[in-house]
Amino acid sequence: MTPTSAEAQDEQAHHEKVVTIIISGRPFEVDEKEISYEEVVNLRYDGHPPTGENVVITVTYSKSHDGKEGSLQPGHSVKVKDGMVFNVVDSSQS
Repeated sequence: MTPTSAEAQDEQAHHEKVVTIIISGRPFEVDEKEISYEEVVNLRYDGHPPTGENVVITVTYSKSHDGKEGSLQPGHSVKVKDGMVFNVVDSSQS
C-alpha cells in the first residue's frame, strides 16, 4: 500500500522531531521536546531502575540548548537537543 501525501508528510514531520541523546554512553532516540528525570532514569535502566530506601540516583547533563551543564531532579524536565549527554549514577547512602 502506498502512503497518501498526508501520511508521507506526517511521517516526515515525525522524523524531523526525533533527536538522539546519549544516556550513560548509550544512544537513545526520542521524539519529545523535553525529557523528565523519570524518563531518563527509565531509559537508562530499561524500565527497571534500582530501588530501596538507600538508593540515590543522580542525573546530570551537558551539551544542552544553552550549552550549559546541569543536574536534573525528580519531578523536573529539561529541553532536549540532538547530541545532548546525560549521565545517570546510582549510589547507596550510608
